[in-house]
Amino acid sequence: MAWIFLILAGLTEIGWAIGMKYTSGFTRLLPSIATLGCIALSLYLLSLALKAIPLGTAYAVWTGIGAVGTALIGMIFFEEPAAAARVACLVMIVAGTVGLKIFSDT
Repeated sequence: MAWIFLILAGLTEIGWAIGMKYTSGFTRLLPSIATLGCIALSLYLLSLALKAIPLGTAYAVWTGIGAVGTALIGMIFFEEPAAAARVACLVMIVAGTVGLKIFSDT
């Protein structure tokens, strides 16, 4: 169950990272509330995952999911550059994240 919490925490991290784009510096009420809610939920789910997953592994996986997911959404929906080198770097993050899962004791 801890890994499910961790994956959900990473997905909600993507949500708050994208949400920040729409808050206009936290001056827009509804996007700000949604973003803060995603932040709170992401941290709560991460805290649940940390009950069973080592800190270093959980934090790296959480940030990896958030970084890769946010970058991909930026490329797909916000027309950010999708150069081969950027995609290769994202592949390396995914490989490292999968490796941490494979070699984790939990």
